[in-house]
Amino acid sequence: MFVLELTYTAPLDAVDAVLPDHVLWLDEQYARGVFLASGPKVPREGGVILAVAEDRAAIEAITADDPFVLAGVCAYRVTEFEATKTAPGLERYRSGAG
Repeated sequence: MFVLELTYTAPLDAVDAVLPDHVLWLDEQYARGVFLASGPKVPREGGVILAVAEDRAAIEAITADDPFVLAGVCAYRVTEFEATKTAPGLERYRSGAG
């Protein structure tokens, strides 16, 4: 499992100009089963995404296609972790599950 931390590298007006494309990209990742949760940081200086994928290379390829990245308005920090405990409904994402 991965925690994807986005940090904006441009003013919010530049981020907002790309936001509709970013939301479509998010929707695609949810449809593919890659993203589990996402949202903006408070205060709004970036965002956080909880994701699953086969490996870090797959996540890095996905984040490289984010319209925010392509427009140069954010940078990603990717943290991989083993989910040894989960809320009900997320059991299949636990380490060793499946």
